[in-house]
Amino acid sequence: MESRRGLRLGALVQVSLHVRDVARAERFYGETLGFRHLYTFGDLAFFDLDGTRLYLHRKDDADWQPGSILYFRVEDIQAAWNELAARGADGLEEPHVIFVHDSGIEEWMAFFADGEGNTLALIEQRGPRSETFNG
Repeated sequence: MESRRGLRLGALVQVSLHVRDVARAERFYGETLGFRHLYTFGDLAFFDLDGTRLYLHRKDDADWQPGSILYFRVEDIQAAWNELAARGADGLEEPHVIFVHDSGIEEWMAFFADGEGNTLALIEQRGPRSETFNG
């Protein structure tokens, strides 16, 4: 992304979410979602989300607040949804079309919870002939 003054920002490197229980969050992000655990120290845990680092920071209830929704691209949203359900993920909204572009590309989303009060989502973009669009 380039600004008027020539600043060029690179790719998103890290996102942070508050959690109430680091051990439970480690199980969810590591075992349920299958992300590679990088390290944990104290109330902080870090995972690799395909090149973006997820930083989980434990907060007491009084200081806890939900984070932004993390959207994960998948090739087959129904298969991914079924797998997450089999792993015990708490589904909030099943896969559904949320928008159809003029080109016919469909935006599909499904929402689930991480057990810590944060919402996560799956997203698939399908072309008019079931082609996947990655743009």
